Amino acid sequence: MDPQGFAGPSEKVVKPLTSEALAAFKAAQEKAGVVYISRIPPGMRPTKVRHLMSAFGEVGRVYLQQEDPKRAYLRRKYTSTKKVHYTEGWVEFKDKRVARSVAEMLNAQPIGGKKGTRWRDDVWTMKYLPKFKWNMLTEQIAHEAAVHQAQLRVELSQSRREQRDYLKNVELARVLDKRAERKRKAAKGGSSQPQSAHEVSEPTPRERKKDREAPGPAKKKQKIVVDDPSTEKQLNSVLSSIF
Repeated sequence: MDPQGFAGPSEKVVKPLTSEALAAFKAAQEKAGVVYISRIPPGMRPTKVRHLMSAFGEVGRVYLQQEDPKRAYLRRKYTSTKKVHYTEGWVEFKDKRVARSVAEMLNAQPIGGKKGTRWRDDVWTMKYLPKFKWNMLTEQIAHEAAVHQAQLRVELSQSRREQRDYLKNVELARVLDKRAERKRKAAKGGSSQPQSAHEVSEPTPRERKKDREAPGPAKKKQKIVVDDPSTEKQLNSVLSSIF
């Protein structure tokens, strides 16, 4: 239970209970009644609620539930109101009949007060809780706190698991990128080398020119054989005119 939202008796006495005191305490608990307030005006604190409720009967314990931490953070960040706000509350009256009558009388009624007071025009929204005791409230608050802690642990473990998966995926992507880069480099290096034996054996134009200019073995003169007599006679006449 949040100590800031609790407003108990001013005198706190801690001592072991006798059997008579324990019986009296149980009888007082059976006689007490609890009123539930579904809306607390902004800025109203437990001491103010106790002061207002004490005008109608003897009040035992008062507990107000603070607003959600995320909502409180946003309110403080974007508004000028920095005080603690409460969303709902429980008020214990020593007499359950007084608690029932107070809830019936004040429900949906303005808080009132002097002119110009802060909560003059606010409206009470309350309800009497039959067969509801203060220990049930403490058990409920403890249960809600345990559930909240369990939810936080689950969210934390889920966040850690998601972080591990994310880092694993990042490392896997890095390895795959390196592997793909090596494959690209290997393919690029292989394409720059000759692809076939034909490309290796084919001479370049410069090599062809050197081959033509290089001295080679003397070529044998071919003997001209003429089988036609008329052609041989013409050839002899030409040679005789020259020589």
